[in-house]
Amino acid sequence: MDPVLLLQMLAAAIIAVVVYTAIGVAPGTDETAVLAPVILALVVAGIPLPVVLAFFMAAIVAKKLTDSIPVSVAGIPGGVMSAPMVEHALILKREGHATLAIRKMASGSVIGTLVAIPISLFLAFLLTPLADVLGQYASQIFFGGAVFLALMSKEKVISLISIVLLAALIQGLRHLYWGMGVIPEGQTVFISFFLGITIGPMMFNLAQLTVNSERHKMVESEPKQIQIYGDDEKGQLPNPFRILTRQETASAAASSVLGSVTFFMSPVGITIFLGEVMSSWVKGTVNKASRALSSMDAVTNASYIAGILIPLAALGIPMSPMAIGPGNAFFNAPPVLTLEQNAHHLMSFSEITIASILGAGVALLITYPIAVRYARRICIFVFKHIPHEAFLAMFFSLVMLLAYMDAGVMGILGVMVLALMAGLLNRWGVNYGVQFMTLYAAPWLLGLIA
Repeated sequence: MDPVLLLQMLAAAIIAVVVYTAIGVAPGTDETAVLAPVILALVVAGIPLPVVLAFFMAAIVAKKLTDSIPVSVAGIPGGVMSAPMVEHALILKREGHATLAIRKMASGSVIGTLVAIPISLFLAFLLTPLADVLGQYASQIFFGGAVFLALMSKEKVISLISIVLLAALIQGLRHLYWGMGVIPEGQTVFISFFLGITIGPMMFNLAQLTVNSERHKMVESEPKQIQIYGDDEKGQLPNPFRILTRQETASAAASSVLGSVTFFMSPVGITIFLGEVMSSWVKGTVNKASRALSSMDAVTNASYIAGILIPLAALGIPMSPMAIGPGNAFFNAPPVLTLEQNAHHLMSFSEITIASILGAGVALLITYPIAVRYARRICIFVFKHIPHEAFLAMFFSLVMLLAYMDAGVMGILGVMVLALMAGLLNRWGVNYGVQFMTLYAAPWLLGLIA
Protein backbone atom coordinates (compact mmCIF):
# COMPACT_ATOMS: atom_id res chain seq x y z
CA MET A 1 0.00 0.00 0.00
CA ASP A 2 1.13 3.56 -0.75
CA PRO A 3 3.10 4.95 2.27
CA VAL A 4 1.41 8.35 1.83
CA LEU A 5 -2.01 6.71 2.08
CA LEU A 6 -0.90 4.84 5.21
CA LEU A 7 0.21 8.11 6.82
CA GLN A 8 -3.14 9.69 5.91
CA MET A 9 -4.95 6.73 7.48
CA LEU A 10 -2.82 7.04 10.63
CA ALA A 11 -3.48 10.77 10.89
CA ALA A 12 -7.22 10.26 10.36
CA ALA A 13 -7.30 7.57 13.06
CA ILE A 14 -5.52 9.83 15.56
CA ILE A 15 -7.93 12.70 14.83
CA ALA A 16 -10.91 10.38 15.29
CA VAL A 17 -9.52 9.10 18.59
CA VAL A 18 -9.08 12.63 19.97
CA VAL A 19 -12.54 13.81 18.90
CA TYR A 20 -14.58 10.72 19.75
CA THR A 21 -12.85 10.05 23.05
CA ALA A 22 -14.36 13.34 24.23
CA ILE A 23 -17.69 12.70 22.51
CA GLY A 24 -17.95 9.26 24.14
CA VAL A 25 -17.76 10.82 27.59
CA ALA A 26 -20.49 13.37 26.82
CA PRO A 27 -23.84 11.99 28.03
CA GLY A 28 -26.52 10.95 25.57
CA THR A 29 -24.46 11.15 22.37
CA ASP A 30 -26.14 8.70 20.02
CA GLU A 31 -23.71 6.77 17.82
CA THR A 32 -25.69 7.32 14.63
CA ALA A 33 -26.22 11.06 15.18
CA VAL A 34 -22.55 11.81 15.91
CA LEU A 35 -20.99 9.52 13.30
CA ALA A 36 -23.27 9.27 10.26
CA PRO A 37 -23.16 12.96 9.20
CA VAL A 38 -19.38 13.15 9.63
CA ILE A 39 -18.68 9.99 7.62
CA LEU A 40 -21.11 11.16 4.95
CA ALA A 41 -19.39 14.55 4.72
CA LEU A 42 -15.94 12.91 4.44
CA VAL A 43 -17.08 10.58 1.65
CA VAL A 44 -18.86 13.34 -0.29
CA ALA A 45 -15.78 15.56 0.11
CA GLY A 46 -13.75 12.96 -1.80
CA ILE A 47 -11.50 11.75 1.02
CA PRO A 48 -9.93 8.37 0.03
CA LEU A 49 -12.15 5.55 1.27
CA PRO A 50 -9.40 3.68 3.19
CA VAL A 51 -8.72 6.91 5.10
CA VAL A 52 -12.41 7.32 5.91
CA LEU A 53 -12.64 3.68 7.04
CA ALA A 54 -9.62 4.08 9.33
CA PHE A 55 -11.26 7.21 10.79
CA PHE A 56 -14.54 5.35 11.23
CA MET A 57 -13.04 2.31 12.97
CA ALA A 58 -10.96 4.48 15.30
CA ALA A 59 -14.00 6.59 16.13
CA ILE A 60 -16.17 3.55 16.91
CA VAL A 61 -13.58 1.88 19.15
CA ALA A 62 -12.67 5.13 20.94
CA LYS A 63 -16.30 6.05 21.57
CA LYS A 64 -17.19 2.57 22.81
CA LEU A 65 -14.21 2.65 25.18
CA THR A 66 -15.09 6.00 26.70
CA ASP A 67 -18.89 5.89 26.84
CA SER A 68 -18.45 3.52 29.79
CA ILE A 69 -16.91 6.36 31.82
CA PRO A 70 -20.07 8.43 32.51
CA VAL A 71 -21.96 5.19 33.19
CA SER A 72 -19.46 4.15 35.85
CA VAL A 73 -18.67 7.44 37.55
CA ALA A 74 -22.02 9.25 37.22
CA GLY A 75 -24.65 6.63 36.38
CA ILE A 76 -25.41 8.41 33.09
CA PRO A 77 -25.18 6.55 29.75
CA GLY A 78 -22.66 8.02 27.33
CA GLY A 79 -24.62 6.67 24.37
CA VAL A 80 -27.51 4.46 23.35
CA MET A 81 -25.45 1.27 23.53
CA SER A 82 -24.22 1.97 27.08
CA ALA A 83 -27.75 2.47 28.45
CA PRO A 84 -28.32 -1.28 29.17
CA MET A 85 -25.21 -1.27 31.38
CA VAL A 86 -26.37 1.44 33.79
CA GLU A 87 -28.09 -0.96 36.20
CA HIS A 88 -25.02 -3.17 36.63
CA ALA A 89 -22.70 -0.15 36.89
CA LEU A 90 -24.87 1.34 39.64
CA ILE A 91 -24.62 -1.93 41.57
CA LEU A 92 -20.83 -1.71 41.55
CA LYS A 93 -20.98 1.99 42.44
CA ARG A 94 -23.18 1.28 45.46
CA GLU A 95 -20.68 -1.36 46.55
CA GLY A 96 -17.85 1.19 46.28
CA HIS A 97 -16.38 -0.21 43.06
CA ALA A 98 -16.97 2.58 40.52
CA THR A 99 -13.36 2.37 39.35
CA LEU A 100 -13.67 -1.40 38.96
CA ALA A 101 -16.67 -0.90 36.65
CA ILE A 102 -14.61 1.31 34.34
CA ARG A 103 -11.76 -1.19 34.24
CA LYS A 104 -14.07 -4.12 33.52
CA MET A 105 -16.06 -2.33 30.83
CA ALA A 106 -13.02 -0.90 29.04
CA SER A 107 -11.26 -4.26 29.16
CA GLY A 108 -14.36 -5.95 27.75
CA SER A 109 -14.25 -3.45 24.86
CA VAL A 110 -10.66 -4.43 24.13
CA ILE A 111 -11.53 -8.13 24.07
CA GLY A 112 -14.52 -7.44 21.82
CA THR A 113 -12.37 -5.52 19.35
CA LEU A 114 -9.55 -8.09 19.28
CA VAL A 115 -11.99 -10.94 18.68
CA ALA A 116 -14.40 -9.20 16.31
CA ILE A 117 -11.96 -8.08 13.61
CA PRO A 118 -10.56 -11.53 12.66
CA ILE A 119 -13.96 -13.21 13.11
CA SER A 120 -15.67 -10.58 10.94
CA LEU A 121 -13.09 -10.86 8.17
CA PHE A 122 -13.37 -14.66 8.23
CA LEU A 123 -17.17 -14.49 8.05
CA ALA A 124 -16.88 -11.96 5.22
CA PHE A 125 -14.69 -14.41 3.31
CA LEU A 126 -17.30 -17.14 3.74
CA LEU A 127 -20.23 -14.91 2.73
CA THR A 128 -18.62 -13.33 -0.33
CA PRO A 129 -20.04 -15.93 -2.80
CA LEU A 130 -23.56 -14.90 -1.74
CA ALA A 131 -23.08 -11.20 -2.55
CA ASP A 132 -24.53 -11.29 -6.08
CA VAL A 133 -27.61 -13.26 -5.03
CA LEU A 134 -28.31 -10.95 -2.11
CA GLY A 135 -27.78 -7.88 -4.31
CA GLN A 136 -30.54 -8.98 -6.70
CA TYR A 137 -33.08 -9.05 -3.89
CA ALA A 138 -31.79 -6.09 -1.89
CA SER A 139 -35.14 -4.28 -1.61
CA GLN A 140 -36.98 -7.42 -0.49
CA ILE A 141 -34.19 -8.15 2.00
CA PHE A 142 -34.45 -4.63 3.44
CA PHE A 143 -38.21 -5.00 3.78
CA GLY A 144 -37.76 -8.38 5.46
CA GLY A 145 -35.14 -6.83 7.76
CA ALA A 146 -37.52 -4.03 8.74
CA VAL A 147 -40.23 -6.57 9.56
CA PHE A 148 -37.75 -8.75 11.49
CA LEU A 149 -36.46 -5.84 13.60
CA ALA A 150 -40.04 -4.65 14.18
CA LEU A 151 -40.97 -8.09 15.53
CA MET A 152 -37.83 -8.08 17.72
CA SER A 153 -38.74 -4.74 19.32
CA LYS A 154 -40.95 -4.19 22.35
CA GLU A 155 -43.52 -2.14 20.41
CA LYS A 156 -44.22 -4.66 17.66
CA VAL A 157 -47.58 -3.36 16.39
CA ILE A 158 -46.64 0.30 15.92
CA SER A 159 -43.27 -0.75 14.47
CA LEU A 160 -45.01 -2.86 11.81
CA ILE A 161 -47.55 -0.12 11.01
CA SER A 162 -44.79 2.49 10.77
CA ILE A 163 -43.10 0.60 7.92
CA VAL A 164 -45.96 1.42 5.52
CA LEU A 165 -46.57 4.94 6.88
CA LEU A 166 -42.91 5.96 6.77
CA ALA A 167 -42.46 4.49 3.28
CA ALA A 168 -45.47 6.50 2.06
CA LEU A 169 -44.03 9.73 3.54
CA ILE A 170 -40.61 9.11 1.99
CA GLN A 171 -41.96 8.41 -1.49
CA GLY A 172 -44.45 11.27 -1.18
CA LEU A 173 -41.63 13.73 -0.47
CA ARG A 174 -39.63 12.41 -3.42
CA HIS A 175 -42.55 12.91 -5.80
CA LEU A 176 -43.12 16.37 -4.33
CA TYR A 177 -39.52 17.30 -5.15
CA TRP A 178 -39.92 16.00 -8.70
CA GLY A 179 -43.24 17.79 -9.18
CA MET A 180 -41.81 21.11 -7.99
CA GLY A 181 -38.74 20.74 -10.19
CA VAL A 182 -36.33 20.88 -7.25
CA ILE A 183 -34.42 17.94 -8.68
CA PRO A 184 -34.70 16.14 -12.05
CA GLU A 185 -37.51 13.57 -12.17
CA GLY A 186 -36.24 10.08 -11.47
CA GLN A 187 -33.21 11.25 -9.48
CA THR A 188 -33.37 9.60 -6.05
CA VAL A 189 -33.08 11.81 -2.97
CA PHE A 190 -31.40 9.81 -0.25
CA ILE A 191 -29.03 11.87 1.90
CA SER A 192 -31.75 14.26 3.11
CA PHE A 193 -34.05 11.45 4.21
CA PHE A 194 -31.29 9.44 5.84
CA LEU A 195 -30.22 12.49 7.85
CA GLY A 196 -33.82 13.27 8.72
CA ILE A 197 -34.18 9.88 10.40
CA THR A 198 -30.77 10.31 12.06
CA ILE A 199 -31.71 13.53 13.86
CA GLY A 200 -35.32 12.51 14.47
CA PRO A 201 -35.22 12.27 18.29
CA MET A 202 -33.24 15.54 18.53
CA MET A 203 -35.66 17.36 16.20
CA PHE A 204 -38.68 16.09 18.09
CA ASN A 205 -37.23 17.30 21.40
CA LEU A 206 -36.59 20.74 19.90
CA ALA A 207 -40.16 20.88 18.61
CA GLN A 208 -41.45 20.08 22.09
CA LEU A 209 -39.77 23.23 23.41
CA THR A 210 -42.16 25.32 21.30
CA VAL A 211 -45.22 23.83 23.03
CA ASN A 212 -45.97 25.67 26.26
CA SER A 213 -47.32 22.69 28.20
CA GLU A 214 -44.39 20.49 27.18
CA ARG A 215 -41.82 23.19 27.87
CA HIS A 216 -43.16 23.78 31.37
CA LYS A 217 -42.73 20.08 32.15
CA MET A 218 -39.04 20.34 31.30
CA VAL A 219 -38.30 23.28 33.61
CA GLU A 220 -36.09 22.36 36.56
CA SER A 221 -36.27 24.33 39.80
CA GLU A 222 -32.52 24.03 40.39
CA PRO A 223 -29.43 22.73 38.57
CA LYS A 224 -29.08 18.98 38.41
CA GLN A 225 -26.47 17.59 40.76
CA ILE A 226 -24.18 14.88 39.39
CA GLN A 227 -21.97 12.91 41.76
CA ILE A 228 -18.61 11.77 40.38
CA TYR A 229 -17.37 8.62 42.11
CA GLY A 230 -14.12 6.69 42.07
CA ASP A 231 -10.44 7.55 41.86
CA ASP A 232 -8.11 7.46 38.89
CA GLU A 233 -5.76 4.52 38.54
CA LYS A 234 -2.05 4.91 39.15
CA GLY A 235 0.97 2.77 38.44
CA GLN A 236 1.76 0.57 35.46
CA LEU A 237 -0.12 0.54 32.19
CA PRO A 238 -3.38 -1.42 32.39
CA ASN A 239 -3.60 -4.91 30.90
CA PRO A 240 -7.11 -6.16 30.05
CA PHE A 241 -6.07 -9.79 30.53
CA ARG A 242 -5.01 -9.02 34.11
CA ILE A 243 -8.00 -6.82 34.90
CA LEU A 244 -10.47 -9.49 33.78
CA THR A 245 -10.51 -12.92 35.42
CA ARG A 246 -10.14 -15.98 33.21
CA GLN A 247 -13.88 -16.58 33.41
CA GLU A 248 -14.66 -12.96 32.48
CA THR A 249 -12.19 -13.08 29.59
CA ALA A 250 -13.78 -16.30 28.32
CA SER A 251 -17.30 -14.85 28.62
CA ALA A 252 -16.26 -11.64 26.86
CA ALA A 253 -14.61 -13.60 24.04
CA ALA A 254 -17.61 -15.92 23.63
CA SER A 255 -19.97 -12.94 23.65
CA SER A 256 -17.84 -11.24 21.00
CA VAL A 257 -18.02 -14.26 18.71
CA LEU A 258 -21.80 -14.47 19.10
CA GLY A 259 -22.13 -10.71 18.64
CA SER A 260 -20.14 -10.93 15.41
CA VAL A 261 -22.16 -13.86 14.04
CA THR A 262 -25.44 -12.06 14.77
CA PHE A 263 -24.25 -8.83 13.08
CA PHE A 264 -27.62 -8.46 11.31
CA MET A 265 -29.57 -8.18 14.57
CA SER A 266 -30.20 -5.16 16.80
CA PRO A 267 -26.97 -4.44 18.76
CA VAL A 268 -28.95 -3.24 21.79
CA GLY A 269 -31.07 -6.38 21.89
CA ILE A 270 -28.17 -8.81 21.50
CA THR A 271 -26.13 -6.86 24.10
CA ILE A 272 -28.84 -7.14 26.74
CA PHE A 273 -29.51 -10.80 25.94
CA LEU A 274 -25.89 -11.99 26.02
CA GLY A 275 -25.02 -9.86 29.05
CA GLU A 276 -27.78 -11.46 31.08
CA VAL A 277 -27.01 -14.97 29.81
CA MET A 278 -23.29 -14.74 30.59
CA SER A 279 -23.89 -13.46 34.12
CA SER A 280 -26.92 -15.61 34.97
CA TRP A 281 -24.96 -18.41 36.69
CA VAL A 282 -22.48 -16.14 38.53
CA LYS A 283 -22.89 -15.84 42.31
CA GLY A 284 -22.17 -12.70 44.29
CA THR A 285 -23.40 -9.19 43.54
CA VAL A 286 -20.04 -7.72 42.54
CA ASN A 287 -18.94 -10.74 40.48
CA LYS A 288 -22.28 -10.92 38.68
CA ALA A 289 -22.24 -7.22 37.76
CA SER A 290 -18.59 -7.42 36.67
CA ARG A 291 -19.29 -10.40 34.42
CA ALA A 292 -22.32 -8.68 32.87
CA LEU A 293 -20.47 -5.40 32.22
CA SER A 294 -17.39 -6.99 30.64
CA SER A 295 -19.54 -9.25 28.44
CA MET A 296 -21.91 -6.46 27.38
CA ASP A 297 -19.13 -4.06 26.46
CA ALA A 298 -17.44 -6.81 24.45
CA VAL A 299 -20.70 -7.45 22.55
CA THR A 300 -21.24 -3.79 21.70
CA ASN A 301 -17.79 -3.50 20.13
CA ALA A 302 -18.09 -6.82 18.33
CA SER A 303 -21.56 -6.15 16.93
CA TYR A 304 -20.53 -2.70 15.72
CA ILE A 305 -17.30 -3.89 14.08
CA ALA A 306 -18.90 -6.96 12.48
CA GLY A 307 -21.91 -4.90 11.45
CA ILE A 308 -19.76 -2.71 9.23
CA LEU A 309 -16.96 -5.08 8.15
CA ILE A 310 -19.06 -8.01 6.94
CA PRO A 311 -21.42 -6.00 4.69
CA LEU A 312 -18.50 -3.86 3.49
CA ALA A 313 -16.05 -6.68 2.75
CA ALA A 314 -18.48 -9.36 1.55
CA LEU A 315 -21.93 -8.14 0.56
CA GLY A 316 -21.83 -4.63 -0.86
CA ILE A 317 -25.21 -3.71 0.66
CA PRO A 318 -25.91 -2.44 4.20
CA MET A 319 -27.33 -5.61 5.73
CA SER A 320 -27.01 -4.67 9.41
CA PRO A 321 -28.24 -1.88 11.72
CA MET A 322 -24.65 -0.63 11.96
CA ALA A 323 -24.10 -0.53 8.19
CA ILE A 324 -27.48 1.02 7.56
CA GLY A 325 -26.96 3.63 10.32
CA PRO A 326 -23.56 5.12 11.28
CA GLY A 327 -21.69 3.42 8.42
CA ASN A 328 -24.30 3.97 5.72
CA ALA A 329 -22.15 6.44 3.76
CA PHE A 330 -19.83 3.60 2.72
CA PHE A 331 -22.73 2.11 0.76
CA ASN A 332 -24.86 5.04 -0.34
CA ALA A 333 -23.52 8.59 -0.54
CA PRO A 334 -24.79 10.06 -3.82
CA PRO A 335 -23.29 11.18 -6.10
CA VAL A 336 -19.99 9.68 -4.91
CA LEU A 337 -21.24 6.23 -3.88
CA THR A 338 -24.39 4.29 -4.73
CA LEU A 339 -25.74 0.86 -3.92
CA GLU A 340 -24.49 -0.33 -7.29
CA GLN A 341 -20.98 1.19 -6.96
CA ASN A 342 -19.89 1.70 -3.36
CA ALA A 343 -16.91 1.16 -1.05
CA HIS A 344 -17.30 -2.61 -1.35
CA HIS A 345 -16.60 -2.38 -5.06
CA LEU A 346 -13.94 0.35 -4.86
CA MET A 347 -11.83 -1.07 -2.01
CA SER A 348 -9.90 -4.34 -2.05
CA PHE A 349 -10.17 -6.85 0.78
CA SER A 350 -6.61 -5.99 1.84
CA GLU A 351 -7.40 -2.26 1.98
CA ILE A 352 -10.45 -2.93 4.15
CA THR A 353 -8.37 -5.17 6.42
CA ILE A 354 -5.46 -2.76 6.80
CA ALA A 355 -7.68 0.29 7.39
CA SER A 356 -9.76 -1.56 9.98
CA ILE A 357 -6.79 -2.94 11.89
CA LEU A 358 -4.96 0.39 11.79
CA GLY A 359 -7.96 2.41 12.96
CA ALA A 360 -8.92 0.00 15.73
CA GLY A 361 -5.29 -0.47 16.80
CA VAL A 362 -4.65 3.26 17.16
CA ALA A 363 -7.82 3.67 19.23
CA LEU A 364 -6.90 0.78 21.54
CA LEU A 365 -3.34 1.97 22.07
CA ILE A 366 -4.32 5.56 22.84
CA THR A 367 -7.80 5.47 24.35
CA TYR A 368 -7.70 2.32 26.50
CA PRO A 369 -4.84 3.41 28.83
CA ILE A 370 -6.31 6.92 29.07
CA ALA A 371 -9.84 5.64 29.77
CA VAL A 372 -8.67 3.34 32.56
CA ARG A 373 -6.14 5.65 34.22
CA TYR A 374 -7.76 9.08 33.85
CA ALA A 375 -11.49 8.32 33.62
CA ARG A 376 -12.53 10.50 36.52
CA ARG A 377 -10.56 13.56 35.40
CA ILE A 378 -11.79 13.21 31.82
CA CYS A 379 -15.39 12.95 32.99
CA ILE A 380 -15.10 16.02 35.21
CA PHE A 381 -13.47 18.06 32.42
CA VAL A 382 -16.09 17.15 29.81
CA PHE A 383 -19.02 17.67 32.19
CA LYS A 384 -17.69 21.08 33.31
CA HIS A 385 -16.19 22.58 30.17
CA ILE A 386 -17.72 20.96 27.06
CA PRO A 387 -21.46 21.67 26.76
CA HIS A 388 -23.55 18.77 25.50
CA GLU A 389 -25.48 21.28 23.40
CA ALA A 390 -22.30 22.24 21.54
CA PHE A 391 -21.90 18.70 20.22
CA LEU A 392 -25.54 18.48 19.19
CA ALA A 393 -25.51 21.92 17.51
CA MET A 394 -22.40 21.00 15.52
CA PHE A 395 -23.96 17.81 14.14
CA PHE A 396 -27.33 19.47 13.56
CA SER A 397 -25.73 22.23 11.48
CA LEU A 398 -23.77 19.65 9.47
CA VAL A 399 -27.02 17.80 8.72
CA MET A 400 -28.66 21.00 7.49
CA LEU A 401 -25.69 21.75 5.24
CA LEU A 402 -25.76 18.28 3.65
CA ALA A 403 -29.54 18.47 3.20
CA TYR A 404 -29.17 21.82 1.42
CA MET A 405 -26.53 20.30 -0.87
CA ASP A 406 -28.96 17.49 -1.67
CA ALA A 407 -32.09 19.50 -2.55
CA GLY A 408 -31.70 23.14 -1.54
CA VAL A 409 -34.20 24.80 0.80
CA MET A 410 -36.78 22.11 0.06
CA GLY A 411 -34.19 19.56 1.17
CA ILE A 412 -34.00 21.26 4.57
CA LEU A 413 -37.79 21.37 4.85
CA GLY A 414 -37.99 17.72 3.85
CA VAL A 415 -35.46 16.82 6.54
CA MET A 416 -37.49 18.66 9.18
CA VAL A 417 -40.77 16.97 8.17
CA LEU A 418 -39.25 13.51 8.09
CA ALA A 419 -37.27 14.15 11.29
CA LEU A 420 -40.41 15.06 13.23
CA MET A 421 -42.13 11.91 12.01
CA ALA A 422 -39.08 9.76 12.74
CA GLY A 423 -38.64 11.34 16.17
CA LEU A 424 -42.26 10.68 17.08
CA LEU A 425 -41.96 7.06 15.95
CA ASN A 426 -38.75 6.72 17.92
CA ARG A 427 -40.54 8.05 21.00
CA TRP A 428 -43.22 5.40 20.47
CA GLY A 429 -40.63 2.62 20.36
CA VAL A 430 -39.84 2.30 16.63
CA ASN A 431 -36.06 1.91 16.55
CA TYR A 432 -33.53 3.25 14.05
CA GLY A 433 -33.10 -0.14 12.38
CA VAL A 434 -36.75 -0.35 11.32
CA GLN A 435 -36.74 3.21 10.02
CA PHE A 436 -33.49 2.96 8.05
CA MET A 437 -34.47 -0.33 6.40
CA THR A 438 -37.84 1.18 5.50
CA LEU A 439 -35.97 4.03 3.80
CA TYR A 440 -34.24 1.51 1.53
CA ALA A 441 -37.34 -0.60 0.91
CA ALA A 442 -39.73 2.34 0.32
CA PRO A 443 -39.65 2.43 -3.54
CA TRP A 444 -40.21 -1.32 -3.85
CA LEU A 445 -42.85 -1.45 -1.09
CA LEU A 446 -44.91 1.47 -2.44
CA GLY A 447 -44.59 0.10 -5.96
CA LEU A 448 -45.92 -3.23 -4.70
CA ILE A 449 -48.84 -1.56 -2.90
CA ALA A 450 -49.66 0.62 -5.92
